[in-house]
Amino acid sequence: MSACGVLYVHSAQPALCPHIEWAVAGVLGVPVDLTWTPQPAAPNVLRAQAEWEGRPGIAAAITSSLMGWQRIRFEVTEDASAGVDGSRHAYTPTLGAFSAVVGAAGDIMIPEDRLRTAMLMAAQGRAVLEDELDKLLGRPWDEELEPFRYAGDGAPVRWLHAAV
Repeated sequence: MSACGVLYVHSAQPALCPHIEWAVAGVLGVPVDLTWTPQPAAPNVLRAQAEWEGRPGIAAAITSSLMGWQRIRFEVTEDASAGVDGSRHAYTPTLGAFSAVVGAAGDIMIPEDRLRTAMLMAAQGRAVLEDELDKLLGRPWDEELEPFRYAGDGAPVRWLHAAV
């Protein structure tokens, strides 16, 4: 069974770039050599993106390997494959990590228990329901990452294939 997706490193300090490549290579089981380009949305940082192919669950594994570093912004997507929902993961220094299940049609699928928790918090006056739903859908991450995404239009893309 094979899955595919995209790794977007929206911003990284130049000194972290080789470490990011090593971390992703550790997950994929093959050497990784990303093409790093300047990130126009932020001074003195670089960006890269790569399409990947491998076993289902690699997007989560890549995310786990990268999210401990405070000076990077990234997203990892995994397309739905036979019998497996897709996923979307994002990380920013200010917001931390976001993960969501993505259905075959590309919609974020929010688990029932997370919806019930948001509704309970709102009913108890501990949260605003609309704000909690925005978090479950990843809106704060989308808002923070959008300038970095736009700046990457036309950037080179490389394919990464996991070892089998």
